[in-house]
Amino acid sequence: MRDPVALRAAMVAELGEDTIRSKAVAAAFSVVPRHLFAPGEPLDRVYDSNTPLVTKTGPDGKALSSVSAAHIQAVMLEQAEIEPGMRVLEIGSGGYNAALIAELVGPLGAVTSVDIDPEIVARARACLQAAGYEDRVRVVQADAEHGVPEQVPYDRIIVTVGAWDIPPAWIAQLSEQGRIVVPLRFAGLSRCIAFDLAGGRLVSHSYCLGGFVPMQGEGTYSETLVPIHGEATLRIDGPDPGFDVPALRKAVHAPRIERWSGAAFDMPDELELFVVTSAPHVPFLYASQQLVDQGVFTPAVTYGTAAVVEGGSLAYRTKRENEDLGGWESGVYAYGPQAEAVADRYVGLLRRWAADFRRRGAARIEYLPTSAGVPDGWYVPKRHGVVAVSWR
Repeated sequence: MRDPVALRAAMVAELGEDTIRSKAVAAAFSVVPRHLFAPGEPLDRVYDSNTPLVTKTGPDGKALSSVSAAHIQAVMLEQAEIEPGMRVLEIGSGGYNAALIAELVGPLGAVTSVDIDPEIVARARACLQAAGYEDRVRVVQADAEHGVPEQVPYDRIIVTVGAWDIPPAWIAQLSEQGRIVVPLRFAGLSRCIAFDLAGGRLVSHSYCLGGFVPMQGEGTYSETLVPIHGEATLRIDGPDPGFDVPALRKAVHAPRIERWSGAAFDMPDELELFVVTSAPHVPFLYASQQLVDQGVFTPAVTYGTAAVVEGGSLAYRTKRENEDLGGWESGVYAYGPQAEAVADRYVGLLRRWAADFRRRGAARIEYLPTSAGVPDGWYVPKRHGVVAVSWR
């Protein structure tokens, strides 16, 4: 059997190459025995920095709970910038992340972890006890939509489940200099965002890619799926905006056109965020590998790609090799009677990104409660407020 101490040291060394920046986070990962929070898992899997460990699945086989990959846990803890003595609320209990937080806040801090599932709560408590953290983390069974008011205020709230909205309780339970780190879903995307409290609203300090199992309870939300061609669907993060589905179904059976931007295809995740926050109602197009093999779509759609829709026409982003641009060039395929117009619109976004934002910094993401009103520029409504995005 391989030595977990040696494997843990190797994992920390790997994370330290491109993820862990602070000595405190490195020390926490070096101390907490991750394998005690994943009993029965092979040690090589446990200490692989990019492997999540599923701890519970639903009847459909989808993950309901997991010990997240160490890489994303490290990223979020760095985003949180937790200091000794802080009070921290973790939403979604696995045990391991709470133990890491306990190391960061030290003996004068306080860690509360909340989960809606009694099995997950019992498992987290058992694992924390096995690792010696039962007196350093308080695990609560409750619907996290309401936070945990008994321990307020919190200097940090770290959400380890996919959230579609930010409940008012989370904002109300933050201290004046509080920060929420949350994998927030908006416009069909998921980003782990570190939000700072500023005048009753939340303003992004940083963000990165990150996806988690979805939140349960009152915070549950389902996407709208619009079938347009057999196993091809438009997925919409909100109510159906009224797409002309019969026309779109007809369009994808017709010949397509292609347009190329002359812009490099790099930083694709940031480019995608720019596209979906530069136009209203940009759904994501997903299709099966079978439709790709039949030549209906390109491989971009198998994992989902942002689609610009106008009436009965649509366009989606693709790429081709172009050594003059360093490897790849971005472009679009378009379908329907307005294919030329929708392709030009999409290519215009690709060129604008390349000219104005590709190397100039990140988006500013804000969350405004309903009481704050409607912002200028691009925004998407939620139950309790809106997510607004602007580009610097």
